[in-house]
Amino acid sequence: MTTAIILAGGLGTRLRSAVPDLPKPMAPIAGRPFLAHQMEHWIAQGVSRFVLSVGYRHEAISGHFGRRYRGVPLDYVVEPAPLGTGGALALAAAGLPRGEYALLLNGDTYFDVPLRELRAHARRHDADWCFSLFRHDDAARYMGVGLGRDGLITALRSPTAPLANGGVYLFRPAALDATALAPGQAASLENDLFPRLVAAGQRFAGLESRGAFIDIGVPADYHRAASVLPTARAPETDHALAG
Repeated sequence: MTTAIILAGGLGTRLRSAVPDLPKPMAPIAGRPFLAHQMEHWIAQGVSRFVLSVGYRHEAISGHFGRRYRGVPLDYVVEPAPLGTGGALALAAAGLPRGEYALLLNGDTYFDVPLRELRAHARRHDADWCFSLFRHDDAARYMGVGLGRDGLITALRSPTAPLANGGVYLFRPAALDATALAPGQAASLENDLFPRLVAAGQRFAGLESRGAFIDIGVPADYHRAASVLPTARAPETDHALAG
């Protein structure tokens, strides 16, 4: 059984010009919410439960998807105030089994990562965190991640590294205990929590994937998302199969 947390509570200010009235995960791609495409990808790989960390316009998400999607249970954790990616993760992960791996996803990113390979890599390295990485050539937009030949991450920020963080993580919820983050405390995952956890001696592994990647956080990429995401089903099936 694999649970996936999706961070879906951001304000989406960079995308506001293209999608003015919706949270980013609800941005329509080929007539269907981006979040629907994302969840279907992971359901097909065996994810059996989603925890949606929501905030801005969260009623638009819960009202559309309800408590199940394609037969898979959906739980919602609502941020009382914007908590940042780190604070939102800590809140959403509070009820998960501490030692079992869970999946962490960004609600505005699609990355075709083989979950079986990611899990095997994490177990092989006894990693607390396993990052999915993609090869990039845009240093202005993506911060590189240093990866050693042994598959362990050597630097969270490496401007010249050819691999970047794809926003898909396998992690042990117990790893968050070392952050000493108070419930409801705001924090950034990348800028606050990860550096603390590295300093605490946690093991970070990284796996390069060559699958399709798209971050719809900016209008230009949002408009090309339909050419990257799998072929969409008819829009009306979202509600029909949400049940």
